[in-house]
Amino acid sequence: MFSTIIADFRIIFERDPAARNWLEVILCYPGLQVLIFHRFSHWLYNLGLPVIPRVLSQIARFLTGIEIHPGATIGKGVCIDHGMGIVIGETAILGDYCLIYQGVTLGGTGKESGKRHPTLGENVVVGAGAKVLGNILIGNNVRIGAGSVVLRDVPSDATVVGIPGRVVYRSGEKVDPLDHGKLPDSEANVIRALVDRIEALEEQIEDLQAQKSTNNQVLVGVLSQNNNKDGANCRLKDKEIKEFLEGSGI
Repeated sequence: MFSTIIADFRIIFERDPAARNWLEVILCYPGLQVLIFHRFSHWLYNLGLPVIPRVLSQIARFLTGIEIHPGATIGKGVCIDHGMGIVIGETAILGDYCLIYQGVTLGGTGKESGKRHPTLGENVVVGAGAKVLGNILIGNNVRIGAGSVVLRDVPSDATVVGIPGRVVYRSGEKVDPLDHGKLPDSEANVIRALVDRIEALEEQIEDLQAQKSTNNQVLVGVLSQNNNKDGANCRLKDKEIKEFLEGSGI
């Protein structure tokens, strides 16, 4: 347990530019303080000791504003940044070196018994205010955008944004884990694609109306010309729309 707490302490200096010295971190970082409380209460919880582990978790909640059930399993090197309003349920599992921001909920979706909270892999970043709910699996190196609501499994090395969470891959781009707010806006891209499609159709209708008095051969020529002009763009937009809709199912 002591070596795990040391890992929790060291990771703060790697991920928080405001951390200047060890005394300030120990006295002023609620994320570290709550983890120290949790490591001890989790040990007592595993021994089967009643009441006392929950009392310790409530004391930690009062002091830090972070509620972690003593039954939750948390790996080493986990960093809780600021932390106010974080709730982590009894059967939640966090892998090593996860980064959790304020307002995050790792909770359940009902009154089911057994495993009812999410499992996070290693190096997962959960942005401020995000909600990860239910007995779902979040793969390694996943980034969950601020304010997202994740209700289904997420594969490793993916980025999740939106409500409900949609997977957006960022291949070939190295991203700092602290930049959890710099995420692609998939909804805006799809809306833009649909607006472009509507505008293209309106232009075609105007062309048809302008040529209404001509013969059928001229009309066919206009349609063919417009289709050739917009076909490539439409196929690109169709790809964005398809990826967006598939991402909602993760």
